[in-house]
Amino acid sequence: MERAIVHMDLDTFFVSCERLKNSELEKKPVIIGGGDRGVVASCSYETRFFGVRSAMPIKMALRLCPEAKVIKGDMEMYSNMSHLVTEVIQEKVPVLEKASIDEFYLDLSGMDKFFGCYQWTNEIVDAVTKNTGLPISFALSTNKTVAKIGTGESKPTGRFEIQEQNIKPFLNPLSVKKIPMVGNVTFQLLSRLGVRTIQTLSETPVEVLHQLIGKNGSELWKKANGIDDTPIIPYSERKSISTENTFSQDTIDIQNLRSILSGMVEQLAFQLRQEKWLTSTISVKIRYSNFDTETKQCRIPYTSADHTLLKYVLELFKKVYTRRMRIRLIGVKFTGLVHGCHQMDLFEDTEELISLYQTMDKIKNRFGTASVGRASGLLR
Repeated sequence: MERAIVHMDLDTFFVSCERLKNSELEKKPVIIGGGDRGVVASCSYETRFFGVRSAMPIKMALRLCPEAKVIKGDMEMYSNMSHLVTEVIQEKVPVLEKASIDEFYLDLSGMDKFFGCYQWTNEIVDAVTKNTGLPISFALSTNKTVAKIGTGESKPTGRFEIQEQNIKPFLNPLSVKKIPMVGNVTFQLLSRLGVRTIQTLSETPVEVLHQLIGKNGSELWKKANGIDDTPIIPYSERKSISTENTFSQDTIDIQNLRSILSGMVEQLAFQLRQEKWLTSTISVKIRYSNFDTETKQCRIPYTSADHTLLKYVLELFKKVYTRRMRIRLIGVKFTGLVHGCHQMDLFEDTEELISLYQTMDKIKNRFGTASVGRASGLLR
C-alpha cells in the first residue's frame, strides 16, 4: 500500500499569533525577538523580502528592514495556540506526529479508500483556520522528506500534492539546501564539488557521499532520490523532566549542595535543548535526615537556558532549606513544558550567549555530557 504522508506548517506562526491580537500588524513588517542584542525568533514575509531571517541578530535585521516592528513575543500564548491547533488536527486524523510547536506530520495511509486524502487534508486545514484564525500550509506525498520540502515550496498558505510519479521531477531542480538534513557546512562541502541541485546529488554514487560525509552519506542519497521510510511517531506531550540525588551520607555542606544543584540544572537544561523543550515551572525538593520532605516551586518565563534556570533553582533552595538539619536527598524538576523548534529562549538571550550554548551542546554531543560545564557544577 502506498503511504500518504502530510506535512503541515503554521505560516510565520509567532507573527500570525501576534496579528490575531493586533490586526494593525497585518501586511506590516514584523519581527518577533528580544532586545537590541537579541536575535530574530520569527519574522513576517514582509521582512523576509529584505533578507531578514530567523536567528539573525536584531540589529542586523533592523538595518535590513528599518520599518519593521519588533515585538518581544509571548511564548505562553504561542503554546496555547499550538495546543489548540493540535486538538483540532487530532480529532480528524488516525496518526499525528507533532514535530515542533508549529509543525505536524499526518499519516493518512489507507484513508483514500474512504475519502480522498488530498480532500481530507484540505478539510483539516480549513478546520484549523476556522477554529484558530491561523494560516497553515501543507504538502501531501508518500514520505516525510518530500512532504516537508513540498510545504516549504508551497508557502504561504499553500496546498500541494506530490504524487509518486512526480516526486523526481519535483525534487530534481531544487537546491540541495532544501533537503531537511543539509546544513550550511554540508551545503558548502557539496557546492565545492559542484553538487548544487538535488538531481546532481541523486546521481552521485553512494560510495562517494559516504567517503565525504560519513554514515549520513547514504541517508542523504536516499532523500535526494525521494526515498524515506521514517515512520510517523504518534504524538504524546511530555509532562516533566527531573533528577534527584540521594546521598550516601547526609550532608549539611551548603557549598557542595549548591554545586550539586548547578550540575543538576546543567544536565536537565541540556536535555531540554536536545529534546527541544522550554520549561515554565521549576520545583526544588529536599529530604531531611529524619525523612521530612519539603518542596518549593515557582513559575518562570519559558526558557531552556542554564543560567536562567540556575538562578531560580538556587533561590528556591534558599527558601525551602529552612532548618539547620542534614539533608539526605535533593531534587530538581521542570514542568509546564512546551515543545518548540527553538533550543533557547530567543526572546531574552543575546547572540553571543546563544552561540556559547550551541557550542557547549555540540561538545557534549560529541564527547559526552561531562566534557564541558560550569565550574560551579564541577565542585561536587
